[in-house]
Amino acid sequence: MANLADLVHRAAQTAPTKTALISGAQTLTWAEFDELVSRIAGGLVADGLEPGDRVGLRLPNSVGFAAGFFAILRAGLVAVPFNISYTESEVDFQVGDSGARLVLTEPDIERLADHAPCDGKPRAGDEDLAVLLYTSGTSGRPKGAMLSHRALLANIDQLGQIDPPVVASDDVVLLVLPLFHIYGLNAGLGMTAAKAATGVLAERFDPVETLRLVRERSVTNIIGAPPMYVAWSMLPDLRDSLPTVRLAVSGAAPLPADVMSGVVESTGKQIYEGYGLTETAPVLTTTLCSQSPKPGSIGRPIPGVELRLTDDTGDEVDDDDPGEIVVRGPNLFSGYWPDGDGGPDANGWFHTGDVAYADADGDLFLVDRIRELILVSGFNVYPREVEDVITSHPDVAEAAVIGVPHPYTGETVRALVVPREGKQVDADAVIEHVAGRLARFKCPTSVEIVDELPHSATGKVAKGKLRSA
Repeated sequence: MANLADLVHRAAQTAPTKTALISGAQTLTWAEFDELVSRIAGGLVADGLEPGDRVGLRLPNSVGFAAGFFAILRAGLVAVPFNISYTESEVDFQVGDSGARLVLTEPDIERLADHAPCDGKPRAGDEDLAVLLYTSGTSGRPKGAMLSHRALLANIDQLGQIDPPVVASDDVVLLVLPLFHIYGLNAGLGMTAAKAATGVLAERFDPVETLRLVRERSVTNIIGAPPMYVAWSMLPDLRDSLPTVRLAVSGAAPLPADVMSGVVESTGKQIYEGYGLTETAPVLTTTLCSQSPKPGSIGRPIPGVELRLTDDTGDEVDDDDPGEIVVRGPNLFSGYWPDGDGGPDANGWFHTGDVAYADADGDLFLVDRIRELILVSGFNVYPREVEDVITSHPDVAEAAVIGVPHPYTGETVRALVVPREGKQVDADAVIEHVAGRLARFKCPTSVEIVDELPHSATGKVAKGKLRSA
């Protein structure tokens, strides 16, 4: 199968009357959804758009987004999803950088859907660019990761080889993660289409409302991120809302160990963690591939992904030592827009910039990002290690650690700390807490107590904003 949108047509052929998507009161079968995709694709072609042209998507999680996305690909065009929370200047940058000829909003979807269906002949596929997704980055302007049809389809195929399956044909999948993010887009929507399953769309994550959807729509699969499980863990009816759930996964950021254990204890449902990147379409590892999930682990590589841990000379590290995650597989991107810079090397290996170690069983544990490494007098400080210690304080809800310049040590550790609701904690208490657990050079020399930290759409702390503040 050459074009990602072929998944929709195949679902319509194999399960035409089966429910494809549910969005509020709106329900479409796979045959109806396939027809809608073809009409929008026909409208795009009628508008004069040519294969390879970039088309933006500025829509919430909705039937319109899903149909517009697959229609763009069916028409041989390139989808450029926009974060709906972006300011006009942020959108303007991505429109200008990508050269998008059109940005679809809801009125555009309605207009294009009035056209005759496209002829269905493939206009792009395989190595052709399918999606241009801008990565948030930690500094500077976002970069467009170029994802081909090959890469997106490969990751869906890789996930399909896992047992138990991430998504099966009789599953009902909660699609609440933003579809403008690769995790929700391919591991969520793409997998749902690939298996002709049923997707339940939610425009945004509201803990009470989405848990109601899980209960009332008999959801079987939750494609989630840590903030969802954190919020749900505080609700008294969590256990009663999950009887139909057979698989819950979490990715995009580390899931706090106490949240995982709390959910398992209260519901009997295990949460499986995974790891991936926009550049890898996205999944690289999951605890579904481990003998059993371990708190804090990101599991093992999924089928078809080769993974090494290397030192700064490129050699593989010794057992138990941390190293950069370097990967190879058919799901890798084609480099950054527009000329392919920064992609896999001549041998197909891609340096992720993430540091991890493997335990005796071969299960992986993230340590930190190389570019977020703090060098204090030449010694490596991994921010996540310090953050984990700070958040072990009973009065701390969240922490972010960054490096700041220091005249004597080159850099020093600065921590921003959010207290738990109803609790108070001061800088001295945080420093004392860390000093008793980590080497002196790893201890914060500056602590700021804040009400909240900036986050990305999938729950990661946006450290780039902290550095520029």
